[in-house]
Amino acid sequence: MLSITVWGDSIGRGVVFDEGRKRYAVAKRTYAAILEEKGILKVDNRSRFGASAAEGLADFAQAEPLSTRVVALLYGGNDCNLKWDEVAARPQEQHAAKLALPVFQQTLETFVQAVRERGHIPLLVTPPPLIAPRFIFWVSQGLDGENIREYVGNVQNIYHWQERYAAAVHQAAQATGCLLFDLRDAFLAQKDMESYYSVDGMHPGDKGQQLIADAISQAVPRFRDLIQSSSAVPS
Repeated sequence: MLSITVWGDSIGRGVVFDEGRKRYAVAKRTYAAILEEKGILKVDNRSRFGASAAEGLADFAQAEPLSTRVVALLYGGNDCNLKWDEVAARPQEQHAAKLALPVFQQTLETFVQAVRERGHIPLLVTPPPLIAPRFIFWVSQGLDGENIREYVGNVQNIYHWQERYAAAVHQAAQATGCLLFDLRDAFLAQKDMESYYSVDGMHPGDKGQQLIADAISQAVPRFRDLIQSSSAVPS
């Protein structure tokens, strides 16, 4: 069974919003658990709720040696996020993402190099898309929702904002010659994509965990061949 280490945010961790308990929690059956149960993939999960790529890179620099050959990097959701309380208070002003888009891409490229320098094969992963109406409703709770909608404009603008960070993952992979797993595409291919998400419109739910596991299952044979080839580790 192939083993990998996943370095990422709450998506990588398998976090869902538990509506029964009204809080975030790790899914009862995460994508990683499903894959291990099927004997497809064993995941050493180093993902952290709320982490940006910069925070992940800092954690990686301090980490003990890893036992897996492949290190997957899944970021973008927190990097592109805004301080919604500040947006609600001052919708006429411009508000910066947690990590500006060019900085995000450069950080990923630096992260890829850091993984290689430690003797591992990096694998960049695109973040799943947002369900924009749910997401805007979610982040507006307890705030001035009208001001947030004024700032965002068309609700789909927030989808496109996040989409640019997914595009940056592609660009970072191309710039570094890194392997890429397009997890985002697995969600976009679903006609009923909304049904794969938690109520917040950003975290895949239990059904989404199964979708992630299925997408990885289909990709594993291809990546196994790439990992075994010399082109997987550019000099």
